[in-house]
Amino acid sequence: MKIIRYKIGRKTEYGILEGQRVQALAGTPFRQIKKLDRSYKLSDVKLQAPCLPTKVIAIGLNYYSHAKEVGQSVPKEPMMFFKPASSVIGPEEKIVNPGCERLDYEAELGVVIKSKATKVAEKDAMKYVFGYTCFNDVTARDWQKQDSQWSRAKGSDTFSSIGPHIDTELDPGNLIVETYLNGERKQHVSTSDLIFGIPKLVSYISQVITLMPGDVIATGTPAGIGPMNLGDTIEIKIDKIGTLRNRIA
Repeated sequence: MKIIRYKIGRKTEYGILEGQRVQALAGTPFRQIKKLDRSYKLSDVKLQAPCLPTKVIAIGLNYYSHAKEVGQSVPKEPMMFFKPASSVIGPEEKIVNPGCERLDYEAELGVVIKSKATKVAEKDAMKYVFGYTCFNDVTARDWQKQDSQWSRAKGSDTFSSIGPHIDTELDPGNLIVETYLNGERKQHVSTSDLIFGIPKLVSYISQVITLMPGDVIATGTPAGIGPMNLGDTIEIKIDKIGTLRNRIA
């Protein structure tokens, strides 16, 4: 299934994307999928971020290609940091530069959590995964270098772009992750290049941080990171998920 969250009129709700139509759902889809007796044309709704995470747990330096690019050794354990819920935006919303000198894109596979997960064994981790989405880990690169921790550089408003939908049936082991800046490809790699896979990440994080339904794990970016400027269009594309598009304001 392809799960979206959308606005129609004054209502915001979840739905199943079926071609060019949207089947409306009751409540949130994480506990159960309950269809309502109405549907809409996709063109009649406005897509929102496909989930409302209480937090985003992002992973640094999690592709072999990226570690090589930045000249760092492969980490022995996942490197975690937080991005707050207030940083989340959806497809076609504007990424706003808050005043940094260099604003970078980072294409990532986002893992959406299905149910409360705490101290999960790695062998059971995939039971807690609802699906997958595109994620742009927007980064103020100069602030990242200046600050001893990354709250400002990674967590500013609009710095977590998510969408366009959640795919619940993907095999995440060999998906192509790409970035296009104004139509020019900048990143292109398979998730097979991940240092730590999804079961490891879910289990590792849940040992110390309880994951809640709708939370997102941003699994890291591959080689090819670079800057975005005012007026640029940035697109994150992942196999079978689609394209997450935003403009820089």
